[in-house]
Amino acid sequence: MDSFLKVEQLSKSFVAGKPVFDGVSFGLRRGEFVCIIGHSGCGKTTVLNVLAGLDKASSGHVFMDGREVRGPSLERGVVFQGHALMPWLTVRQNIAFAVKSRWSDWSAGQIDAHVEKYVALVGLKAAIDKKPSQLSGGMKQRVGIARAFAIQPKMLLLDEPFGALDALTRGSIQDELIEIVRQTEQTVFMITHDVDEAIFLADRILLMSNGAQTDTGYVPGGIAEVVVNTLPGDRKRANLHHLDGYYELRNHIVDFLVTRAKPHDAH
Repeated sequence: MDSFLKVEQLSKSFVAGKPVFDGVSFGLRRGEFVCIIGHSGCGKTTVLNVLAGLDKASSGHVFMDGREVRGPSLERGVVFQGHALMPWLTVRQNIAFAVKSRWSDWSAGQIDAHVEKYVALVGLKAAIDKKPSQLSGGMKQRVGIARAFAIQPKMLLLDEPFGALDALTRGSIQDELIEIVRQTEQTVFMITHDVDEAIFLADRILLMSNGAQTDTGYVPGGIAEVVVNTLPGDRKRANLHHLDGYYELRNHIVDFLVTRAKPHDAH
């Protein structure tokens, strides 16, 4: 596979001899949307943080666009579950701060036009001059997404960005996200606990198992399986469960989470 992102034999240990995960290898093609799913403690967020350059693996390598990832970079935009907005700045100023750091030679007018474009993309034009304290949780997450897209990163890393939102808000932001991703052909790596979210958004879904002590010794976690999403690319959230193959795909992932993600004889 001609990979834009290459992850080779990643391992992470906090306790000697008991890696949380080991031998994690996968790739992403440019413009591909990949979700990773697994139980808490399997190391999903650690994998994402290594891709972001915010954490170091115990061993293994990550290459993006032919260069090894060795630290944080504006080439990778990150959105966490907490929006991480600066409370003293307005929506416009929060996004402008990121845009300025990316294009330091731009004029105030250029920055403002760019900010307004991305605020409009996430449907927040009416709130552009409000501060985070005046926004709902869903609106704050929209600002975080607009800020990540506004720096036009080569890759977007999303760590359960909708995890704290109610179902209705979550659904409408998923719709917006997939629309922007289709427009910008953005490469995305996303952690989710929500099986339907993964099926709606992802081209491929990585199923991650947990490390555990078993009767035969310690077994580290890792990527247990890669599931290709065969549903139509132009799928809509509203008609997802009517699509041929949806229930088989969903049942397969749920079955993995229930029966295979954790070793059975784990203590």
